[in-house]
Amino acid sequence: MGKRVGIVGAGTAGLHLGLYLRQHDVEVTLFTDRAPEEYRGMRLLNTVAHHAVTVDRETALGVNHWPGQQYGYFGHYYYIGVKPQPIEFFGDLHAPSRAIDYRLYQPRLMEDFLARGGHIEYREIKGDEISTLSAQFDLIVVCTGKGPLGQLFQHEPAHSPFDRPQRALCVGLFKGIKAPPIRAVTMYFSPGAGEMIEIPTWTFNGLAAALVIENIPGGDLEILAKTKYDDNPRAFLDLLLAKLRQHYPTCAARIDEKEFDLANGPLDILQGGVTPTVRKSHVVLEGGKLAVALGDVHTVVDPVLGQGANMASYAAWILGEEIVAQEVYDERFIEHVNLRRQDRVLGATRWTNFMLTNLKAMPLELQQFIFELSQHRALSNEFTDNFNYPERQWDCFASVERMRAWCASRLALATPPKPLESAGERRVGESA
Repeated sequence: MGKRVGIVGAGTAGLHLGLYLRQHDVEVTLFTDRAPEEYRGMRLLNTVAHHAVTVDRETALGVNHWPGQQYGYFGHYYYIGVKPQPIEFFGDLHAPSRAIDYRLYQPRLMEDFLARGGHIEYREIKGDEISTLSAQFDLIVVCTGKGPLGQLFQHEPAHSPFDRPQRALCVGLFKGIKAPPIRAVTMYFSPGAGEMIEIPTWTFNGLAAALVIENIPGGDLEILAKTKYDDNPRAFLDLLLAKLRQHYPTCAARIDEKEFDLANGPLDILQGGVTPTVRKSHVVLEGGKLAVALGDVHTVVDPVLGQGANMASYAAWILGEEIVAQEVYDERFIEHVNLRRQDRVLGATRWTNFMLTNLKAMPLELQQFIFELSQHRALSNEFTDNFNYPERQWDCFASVERMRAWCASRLALATPPKPLESAGERRVGESA
């Protein structure tokens, strides 16, 4: 009899794992409470960008339906609103990343999974069902942290320094924002108030701008997470425009105020917060079988650096390789999985948590690091491309000495910076 795996949750982690296992003839059943046809009428799920390394995995899985040269973006703009003069610069990516509305992405991959012989059961799984469910499978993987399902896996305090959200989030898809010269993400920083990530995102009506507005609790921007669009759309948009002019003026300057609104309608906005959390990688169920934590149930990060879905995809791939390679799913099996996935997963977690803490007050050593990036294109390119490799970012940010050494070693090899305008001219045909 072949291997049988049950996966609870059909987000990026569950779908990528399921598709990988079907490529290797493993029998897989996904459990989810959402059918593909339900996604179109749902509220915005998130605003997720897939970095090039994740897109490469999608290509290997045969599900890259949105090729990078057509749908992708090619770098990062940076805006740091320090006084007396804001810092602005650009960094290239080695290959395009891209963002697709998950209300399009997830149902498409569910259809791929079904077409390849996967099974989906459309029902909600309760936490107390996992032990019973595991009897049908050689291994059960839990990818959703809703309610009791997340509580199955013990909290890891060593990697979870926060007991509450560090940012009050206001996230939406918007129209009426003119694209910059290069199709790219823009990362904005307003020290003491928050951050914003502008992501070119493909949605139902074509290309829109996702604004991931990260607001420091108690700061000037927190009101954006508490003011409801539905109560008075015009008042919400006016408030948002006023805050953008004050904190992120280069974004505000590209807005057509007559057109500016949610891209598809009132369901295109999310507000709330995320408590960064790492949980134990597995639990031994009654009867001795394992339940393995994957995706959000294993590690949740704030979206400020765009790492969540990417590390979930990576971890899913590693878990899939180990499921295929091994015959016994026991404590030694999970040791193999953990040793292989932990550097990237913990690197993403630690780097994100570092930035959440240090962006509030922008300490001198971080200001100096950013200044060096702004002065040397080779540094900004490497820093930008390392969003693909968060463990490399943590190699840099783990201590002040490492930050200094990272800059010094690269400055010794750096060439003079190229002006941003030359990149715009070079890429003008690739802008939205």
